[in-house]
Amino acid sequence: MSNEELVKRLLAECGGKDNIVTATNCMTRLRIQVRDDSLVRDDALRKLDGVLGIVHDRSNFIEVVVGPGKSRKCADICADMGVPSVAGASGLSTENDWQANKAAVKAGQSHGHIQSMLKTFGEIFVPLIPGVIAAGLCSGLATLLAQVYPGYADNSFWNIVYNLLSLINASFMTYLTAWAGYRAAERFGATPILGGMLGMMTTLGNIDNISKIIGLYNEAQPLDAILRAGRGGVLAVVIGVWFLAKIEKAVRKHIPDNLDIMFTPLITLILCVIPYVFIIMPLTGFVSTGLCWVVEQVCMSANPIVRIVAGFISAALFLPMVAMGMHHGLVALYTVQLETLGFVTLYPALAMAGAGQVGAAIAIFLKAKKVKNQRLCSVIDGALPAGILGVGEPLIYGVTLPMGKPFFTAGLGAAFGGAFVMAMQVASTTWGPSGILAFPVMTASPNGAVMSMVYYGIGLIISYGMGFLITNAFVTTEEVAQA
Repeated sequence: MSNEELVKRLLAECGGKDNIVTATNCMTRLRIQVRDDSLVRDDALRKLDGVLGIVHDRSNFIEVVVGPGKSRKCADICADMGVPSVAGASGLSTENDWQANKAAVKAGQSHGHIQSMLKTFGEIFVPLIPGVIAAGLCSGLATLLAQVYPGYADNSFWNIVYNLLSLINASFMTYLTAWAGYRAAERFGATPILGGMLGMMTTLGNIDNISKIIGLYNEAQPLDAILRAGRGGVLAVVIGVWFLAKIEKAVRKHIPDNLDIMFTPLITLILCVIPYVFIIMPLTGFVSTGLCWVVEQVCMSANPIVRIVAGFISAALFLPMVAMGMHHGLVALYTVQLETLGFVTLYPALAMAGAGQVGAAIAIFLKAKKVKNQRLCSVIDGALPAGILGVGEPLIYGVTLPMGKPFFTAGLGAAFGGAFVMAMQVASTTWGPSGILAFPVMTASPNGAVMSMVYYGIGLIISYGMGFLITNAFVTTEEVAQA
C-alpha cells in the first residue's frame, strides 16, 4: 500500500476527513486530533498494512506508529489534503491486535497532574528534536574533527568544514530558548511570536545590565548570579510562556477588535516582562541548577561504583518509564543539561535500552524459528533492522512488550550496557538518535571523542549480548510457540 493510500485509509478509520482537526508527526508517529473520538475505529487502524501500532490513551488524540521517515511523509500528505498541522503486560497479543496492548499499557499508566505536566514538556520539545539532532550531530562531528586533526585551523578546507559545522550547531543552540518559547506558545494557546520573543529575552545581555543595576550580578562568578542572561533557561521559558498565555487571553477580552493587533501584544509583553525577569527567571534558575547538580553527582561522580549503579538502574528502568508515560520529563532534563553543560550525561545510558531489545528479539527469533512460529519470525525480521539503527518502537510494541517477559529481560540486558557507558563517562552532544545512528553524537566524553565512540560501541555490544543471554535463559520455547 502506498503512503497516499495508507493516509486515506487512516483518515477513513478515524471518522473521515471532516472528523480530523489536525495531523502532524514526530519521528515515528502520525499524530491525529479528532473531533468525535467515538468515530475512531482502533481495531481497523491496527490492521492496516504499514501501521506498526497505535497509542490512543487520551480522548480525541491518536498516535499511529508508522516508522521513521514514513511519519513525515504521511503528515505531508495530510497537509496536501487540506488537513491542518498542529498549532499550537500479560495478556498482550503479537497478532497485530493492538487493542489489548493499549489496554494493558494504559492500565499501568497514571493520568494525574504529574504525567500531564511531563507530557506537556514532551509536546513542547518533541517538535524541536530534528533541530536538536542536526545541531548535535554537527557539534559531535566538529569535536571529532578537532581531536582527530588538531591542526585543522591551518588547512583552509578543514577550517571551513569546522566552522560550517559549528555554524549549524550555533544556529540552534544560541536560540534554543526562542525556539522553546515559540513552541510553548503554540502549546498553551498564546501568539507564537510573543512566546519566541519572551524566550529570546532570556539570553540577551540586557538581563545582565538589569542585574548589575539592582545588585544581583556576581562579577566574580557570573554563573552564580541570582539574575543573569540565560538564568532558568528553557524551564523559565515554559513557565513564562504559560503565564504569558494567561495574560494575553485576559488582555484580549478587554481590547476592542479593531485595536487588538496593536495593543494586545504590547500590553501582554509589558505585563509579563517584569514578573518574568524578576521572579520566574531567578526561581527557575535555582531549579535548573539543582537538577544539573543532582545529575552531575550521580552520572559524573568521581566514584565509578556510583556511576555503574546509576547507569544500570537508569537503563533498566527507561522503557518501563516509557510504557507508563513518564519519560517525557527527561526531555526537559536533557535540554537543561545541554544548555548548561553543552552535553548530556544521562542519554548514552538510556540509549542502551533499545540495544537490549535487539538482543532479546534475536533470542526470541531463534526460538521462534526452532518451533516454526513463522508469524513471529516475520515480525522480528521486519523490525530488527530498525531496532539496530535505533528505532525501537517496532520491536517494543510488536514483540517484547506484547510477550511481557522479554520486555523486562531486555531491560535487564540493557542495564549492563548502561552501567558500562556511564562508568566510562560517555556523554552525548544531543539526544534522539540511538543504536548505531548515535555514534557521531557520542563524542563528549572526557576520554576524547574517539574513545567515547568506542566505549559507546562496546556498550551496545554488551547490551545486545546480555539482552540475548538473559532473554534466552528466562523465556522458554513454549512461551515463544504460544506467542
